[in-house]
Amino acid sequence: MERISKFNLVHRFEKRALLIAINCVAALSIFFFGYDQGVMGGVNTARSYVDIMSFGHWNDVTKSVIIDKPTLQGGIVAVYYLPGTLLGAFLGGYIGDKFGRINTIAVAAAWAIVGACLQCSAQDYTWMICARIFNGIGTGILNAITPVWATETAEHTSRGQFVAIEFTLNIFGVVVAYWIEYGTSFYGDGTSDFIWRFPIAFQIAPLLFLLGIVFLMPESPRWLVKVGREEEARYILGRLRGESGDEAEKSEAEFQDIRNICELERKTAKQQNYFHMFFGIGSGKLHTGRRVQLVVWLQIMQEWIGIAGITVYGPRIFAIAGIAPQDQLWVTGLNDITYMLSTLVCVFTLDRIGRRWTLYWGSVGMGICTFLVGGLSRIGQNAAIGSSTKTGSGVAATFFVFLFTAIFGATWLTVPWLYPAEIFPLEIRAKGNAWGVVGWSIGNGWLGLLCPVMFAAINEKTLYIFGICNAITIPMVWALYPETNQRTLEEMNLVFASDSIWNWEAEKNFAILKEQNPQLVQAARDRSVVDAENPKRGGSLALAGSSGAERRHGTIDTIELNEL
Repeated sequence: MERISKFNLVHRFEKRALLIAINCVAALSIFFFGYDQGVMGGVNTARSYVDIMSFGHWNDVTKSVIIDKPTLQGGIVAVYYLPGTLLGAFLGGYIGDKFGRINTIAVAAAWAIVGACLQCSAQDYTWMICARIFNGIGTGILNAITPVWATETAEHTSRGQFVAIEFTLNIFGVVVAYWIEYGTSFYGDGTSDFIWRFPIAFQIAPLLFLLGIVFLMPESPRWLVKVGREEEARYILGRLRGESGDEAEKSEAEFQDIRNICELERKTAKQQNYFHMFFGIGSGKLHTGRRVQLVVWLQIMQEWIGIAGITVYGPRIFAIAGIAPQDQLWVTGLNDITYMLSTLVCVFTLDRIGRRWTLYWGSVGMGICTFLVGGLSRIGQNAAIGSSTKTGSGVAATFFVFLFTAIFGATWLTVPWLYPAEIFPLEIRAKGNAWGVVGWSIGNGWLGLLCPVMFAAINEKTLYIFGICNAITIPMVWALYPETNQRTLEEMNLVFASDSIWNWEAEKNFAILKEQNPQLVQAARDRSVVDAENPKRGGSLALAGSSGAERRHGTIDTIELNEL
């Protein structure tokens, strides 16, 4: 207990107030992530930036920037993801599991501050590439650990809601970046470095605030149990869940769940490094290899369902609709605002309809939109200039661009970030979430390089590829991805105990566990996931102990998952 600072907010706030404080800080981290993603959109078209980075020039006739080296332009953006955030994810997972969630967030914030300073002071493309990689590593560390910290402190009934709110702030970061760049674009005669250096430098402000406030926040009680600091963990968990009456009993049961499952994982999983995780070596019935594959491909598909392509193709669609170039700027900004507001839908639906149904309706809606945007764009391009057909199809395509981004914000934006933080065992949860960031980095980097090539080669038909990818995700999620909604983090080890990769087998196995051990059903709500008074019945999982008193004093015998 003496290791918790007297300034820590855990002493001042409790229950929902403390959870809100934690999620505000997590949201600040996610806000930076969104801002850093969005800022390069405007920077890439700044006259001074294009000249300094030597990938284009200013055309006095057309009064616009002409890109001479698109590969260099795209490469500067892509290195942020590959190798930047990819390396940062691996680093963040390692630091997060070894040194704690709070320390890792602080390291990432300090790292990203240095990266932002390097970017806004860049003098050539070599400098900028190095700065982008460095900054990407900082972002990767944050992305690997922030969702883990948020999910480990939240209650299982409201995890989705809190993370969805955080990702509203993520898109708010994109919106802020866009409108700051829109404002600076009017500065002077358009040739000043300020137009692109200030937007990059602006991200330092929230990072400094994050670095200053994160040490006032409580550590994850689950990580504290993992490293043997159980007194601190029990105190923080009590402040999070309540310390009187039924609330105290529930927090005690949850604490015992965490202790027991942590002990079980240590006996079951023999190897904890990234290599063994990827191939599932030594993980026994925990099946970490399967979980890694699920989160990596979920994040890759998040990009391939079309959000990057729609964003890239959007200005061309607006032009088909007859929107003047100067007006396309505010139309794009309005689309970003629509995107941000749509994320609030997830706040109210994610914990009600679950992760799987959220992905289902998102894939159906976005798939329809991508096919319609592609078809309407082709009609508009084939129509005569100035004809009503061209304008009408362009306006319709613009509507479906807005609708696509709204559906994405309400569905696929949040779930691929929440799912990895929910399904991994405590012993390797930060490393597991890191694999999700790796998938996101691969998807972003891969698509960032291919998008310009595909649009140049097949134009609007690229959108049909995204539509097909949306269709693919429906059977993929149905067959392979178990539901995590309304289940405790500790229950997920039981969900993945089945040797089969198929979701229906996993659910059937989990149902058997619940039927043979009725206490498991109550455990997620009122009692321990593994009941101490029922060592083993019908060949299912249990942790033995003669009484609740003995369990509280740490006398626990473990039956391994591979005995199921």
